[in-house]
Amino acid sequence: MATHTPKNILITGAAGFIASHVANRLVRNYPEYKIVVLDKLDYCSNLKNLIPSKSSPNFKFVKGDIGSADLVNYLLITESIDTIMHFAAQTHVDNSFGNSFEFTKNNIYGTHVLLEACKVTGQIKRFIHVSTDEVYGETDEDAIVGNHEASQLLPTNPYSATKAGAEMLVMAYGRSYGLPVITTRGNNVYGPNQFPEKLIPKFILLALQGKPLPIHGDGSNVRSYLYCEDVAEAFEVILHKGEVGHVYNIGTKKERRVIDVAQDICRLFSMDPDASIKFVENRPFNDQRYFLDDEKLKILGWSERTTWEEGLKKTLDWYTKNPDWWGDVTGALLPHPRMLMMPGGLERHLDGSEDEKPESYVSTNTRMVVPPSKSVGTSQKHPIKFLIYGRTGWIGGLLGKLCEKQGIPYEYGKGRLEDRASLVADIQSVKPTHIFNAAGVTGRPNVDWCETHKTETIRANVAGTLTLADVSREHGLLVINYATGCIFEYDAAHPEGSGIGFKEEDKPNFMGSFYSKTKAMVEELLREYDNVCTLRVRMPISSDLSNPRNFITKISRYNKVVNIPNSMTILDELLPISIEMAKRNLRGIWNFTNPGAVSHNEILEMYRDYIDPSFKWNNFTLEEQAKVIVAARSNNEMDASKLKNEFPELLSIKESLAKFVFEPNKKTT
Repeated sequence: MATHTPKNILITGAAGFIASHVANRLVRNYPEYKIVVLDKLDYCSNLKNLIPSKSSPNFKFVKGDIGSADLVNYLLITESIDTIMHFAAQTHVDNSFGNSFEFTKNNIYGTHVLLEACKVTGQIKRFIHVSTDEVYGETDEDAIVGNHEASQLLPTNPYSATKAGAEMLVMAYGRSYGLPVITTRGNNVYGPNQFPEKLIPKFILLALQGKPLPIHGDGSNVRSYLYCEDVAEAFEVILHKGEVGHVYNIGTKKERRVIDVAQDICRLFSMDPDASIKFVENRPFNDQRYFLDDEKLKILGWSERTTWEEGLKKTLDWYTKNPDWWGDVTGALLPHPRMLMMPGGLERHLDGSEDEKPESYVSTNTRMVVPPSKSVGTSQKHPIKFLIYGRTGWIGGLLGKLCEKQGIPYEYGKGRLEDRASLVADIQSVKPTHIFNAAGVTGRPNVDWCETHKTETIRANVAGTLTLADVSREHGLLVINYATGCIFEYDAAHPEGSGIGFKEEDKPNFMGSFYSKTKAMVEELLREYDNVCTLRVRMPISSDLSNPRNFITKISRYNKVVNIPNSMTILDELLPISIEMAKRNLRGIWNFTNPGAVSHNEILEMYRDYIDPSFKWNNFTLEEQAKVIVAARSNNEMDASKLKNEFPELLSIKESLAKFVFEPNKKTT
């Protein structure tokens, strides 16, 4: 049997779930080993996971990305690394269906950078590559023997495909360059510190809140679960006794259906499973079963110690005591979570967690590459912070008031959108988790202004918005961008009054105003930015009927109005939804209107009935309107079904007008 005694170990992804348990175990059990951990602090990382190692002299944390070849080479040389345990990866299957390129970048390219650094430095005695049981693909439901280490790799989703690809690189570097590689493939792991996008912590946190437990499909999918400390021990054994060039399954033969897991958690919370379990749409391909043959690892001397009942109870107790460990995880607790996979995880959670003031996260005789954050106070309670552009605008002003009402920390940006350096300065100063862009030019007093101020319109609406999106992407930040739906007009495929609305994927067909041209142009370019959530607002309305920008206020003051049904945005209902969209890290283009359409006359009739019984108005035709305006106006109905599916409580336009606008302003006689 091979034996290996490391001196200086680099553990990648060590602020994540499994790797933090491994790092803490090695720091605790082997004071003579130096443990250097590298993590870019993505959304599912948390420095608090490494608190047990914080004061140990043999521990050092470095914030950085394995994709940075310069950083990896520098660490291997300056820290005299002889052993690498490579855990860093994007691991959540649901995310891989929506953002598979991010998985390729992290899981394949990141691994390749590490391998190349090992080849160049020539000092590595062990490279332990952490893979997954999912590379084997689905196991037959009636299989009695599990997949052994020589089984064919047949991945079925983008996540497992990238892990299989990374394995091929590891194997190739072992064969071509003699790199001393070992690969592990593990079953599902559970326990304290796990980010709640995963099944067991998600169910526990939902149960703590008294909410239903969502199950993909019918819940018959079978999984094997190992407790985190047992898995950390398995890595300890493989580190010291694993054979170079070999693969080791880390698994258990004790299998459970997803519905069994949900029922066990219900029982621990004294909840009625029939009332508490909710079946939801299955994910695109949900493997029925993963079953491993774990004999090879048992021969090295490892065996599972923790029973399911014992491990689940320990996990439940931990989450009950630490419900806010991850801060606001609303987005992760959805049936189909989509987290923004970018740097900027929960390093801020360390601030003041166990000390009166923040300190470098290592003992005094080692140094910390990541500086401590300065914002101690609210970051513990509020892991989100908004940077808002458009302070003097209507929507930007309302956003600030909403944040105050909800207790969300926020600051308004001081920089101009077209000035890249000033945006970078804002981000470095404010340290936001999300950016809201409610700035831009709509015209003074209306869009006709844009026809004679074209360069100013381009500077604000195109150059400024694109610069903000680009700077934000560089800093791993999501941008909620308030755009417009005034880029469409009724046509043969979408006739007026038909109820057939324009969808998010439809190409703009209205170019009647220069304002609309610039907005259509920038929307098309923003499609290339995966960190932007574009919200198409139309004819915004609020309960503040004294505001001159309010669509109702405008038309109630006109001498004559056209009478055409349009989609509209009730800000009192939809602006809070945009904040929720930020929390859920939603991206792409969204028609940001209430479902349905309402005409000018229908609105003015409601105004008369609720506000002013003596109110009268006159109509004129589009042809007559054209004589008194410079630029044509857009009239259309937008299909809001995508938004309605995400937020089923969303009211139709007429219901929302009544509830949020006219009822609060109703004149009592």
